[in-house]
Amino acid sequence: MFAMKLTLIVLGALLYLVGTPGWFFWAGPELLSTGTTETLIYALFGTCAWLLISFGLAIHIIKTARPTAGGR
Repeated sequence: MFAMKLTLIVLGALLYLVGTPGWFFWAGPELLSTGTTETLIYALFGTCAWLLISFGLAIHIIKTARPTAGGR
């Protein structure tokens, strides 16, 4: 069971660390440089999705490190 959890954690970290520069240095600027309304909306929603994933990951890490925080 430990190997499965470790594999999922490493895979998630790898996807996040590859996806972040991929979005901000390749896909995001490409969408913004096109300049049409449709691509600007895609860029907005892509950035919002990245922010939601980042905040969710931060909350998950904090709750895992301190499982009793917030609960009584």
